[in-house]
Amino acid sequence: MEVADSILDLIGNTPLVRMRRVLAGVPCDVLAKLEMLNPGGSVKDRPAVAMIDAAERDGLLAPGGTIIEPTSGNTGVGLAMVAARRDYRCIFVMTDKVSEEKVQLLRAYGAEVVICPVAVAPDDPDSYYSTAERLVAETPGAYRPNQYFNQVNPLAHERSTGPELWRQTGGRITHFVAGAGTGGTLAGVGRYLKAQNPAVQVIGADPEGSIFSGGSGRPYLVEGIGEDFWPETYDRSVVDRVIPVSDRDSFEMARAVSRREGLLIGGSGGTVVCAAREVARECGSGDVVVLLLPDAGRGYLSKVFNDAWMASHGFLIGERPCVGDVLDARAGAVPPLVYVHPGDPVRLAVTRMRDYGVSQLPVAKGDLPLTAAEVVGSVDELQLMALAFDGDLLGRPVGEVMNRPLERIGIGEPVTLAVAKLERSPALLVLDGGCPRAVVSRTDVLGFLSAGYPGEPVPPGEDGSTQPGNDAAPSGPSGPSERSERPVASRPAPGVRRDGSDRR
Repeated sequence: MEVADSILDLIGNTPLVRMRRVLAGVPCDVLAKLEMLNPGGSVKDRPAVAMIDAAERDGLLAPGGTIIEPTSGNTGVGLAMVAARRDYRCIFVMTDKVSEEKVQLLRAYGAEVVICPVAVAPDDPDSYYSTAERLVAETPGAYRPNQYFNQVNPLAHERSTGPELWRQTGGRITHFVAGAGTGGTLAGVGRYLKAQNPAVQVIGADPEGSIFSGGSGRPYLVEGIGEDFWPETYDRSVVDRVIPVSDRDSFEMARAVSRREGLLIGGSGGTVVCAAREVARECGSGDVVVLLLPDAGRGYLSKVFNDAWMASHGFLIGERPCVGDVLDARAGAVPPLVYVHPGDPVRLAVTRMRDYGVSQLPVAKGDLPLTAAEVVGSVDELQLMALAFDGDLLGRPVGEVMNRPLERIGIGEPVTLAVAKLERSPALLVLDGGCPRAVVSRTDVLGFLSAGYPGEPVPPGEDGSTQPGNDAAPSGPSGPSERSERPVASRPAPGVRRDGSDRR
């Protein structure tokens, strides 16, 4: 009979398929390695079983022990699959940006899941690295595979993924493109391929902001790849080039591949395809570019493939008029997004409100351009006025007095939704491509609607002359709190119109 003894015996030997449609027009063959067809659904099955095998062999993991690991989900699934077969307990630590599907998937295997904030430094006590270390120290019989430092991780790819690619392409592969997370795939596959042919190029696909492509490690929305520190499993001597890709391009490509190639891939797969397209455009007809698709899109149905989530983060343009139209209608010179850091004194927040004629300020870590995860709170005039009787207020850090963050809205979401949200909030933080771009107030929306938006006739008897300016405060008890902030109105991604069509 043709049968496997264990689900673990089915890991590896995933197929290659040509990418004919989304990459049409490139001069060379582009082949995709379908790692989502591993039994656990991702490329991480390979190092997961290899690391547990090594731990058992070396006496680091005893029968009935506990596996603890920080993971974006895929390594956790691979480890949980091994644990289920071998009767180990599992505790996985994840950041709060991972999809709910991944959390529930790990729990389905019987694992325990601990969630930590994403917008903290690796050495912060609340980071998912630090939390995992604490749990290991507190748990008897615990073993941490430590995928970021365990050299069995890249070795698994050097012994399996690399040889498979060489065999499947008949030795014709000239370029290998994969995402960089732990770096194990790039390092292991790269070492094997370069041992066969030193001319093979190894290219990393990386989210913008990640350290691998020159960023600072600031948060981004793509899951599973990119880092804010240098893992020991990443071998810079093997990687010839790293290509940064935006969240917007990654998600749009993931959706395009799913709809045009029939391959349901995740956001990190979109990152890899974008990078491979850039590489393939520079190649000759005899080259063979192989990209590795790490997982399937089923783990991202509530995010990348959810129109409401995409719109709320400013990736889609929906019903018109939209919030972007409100920003475009603002007249005059406007400054970038105005905000303060948690460590800034309240005095600075008051000064910025006065100088820019605004009543609300986001509080955020980092510098422009901000990411949504870096916004940690907000301050407003009414709040500060209520605290002004405290004589030491002006010298206190903003972080000690700030409110929760402003409610958010996507730049392509309809004005009708903005109106509904503004009934419970004096201002909204506008996201464009997942990043804060502006603050829009009740006054902004009221002025836009009273003037008549483009394509909509002005009501009889109104010529827009009564529209409040950006500095105008409406009458009534809420007066000053409704003055608008005046950031630069954001624009769509290059090549994309406000209505979402492609002008390229």
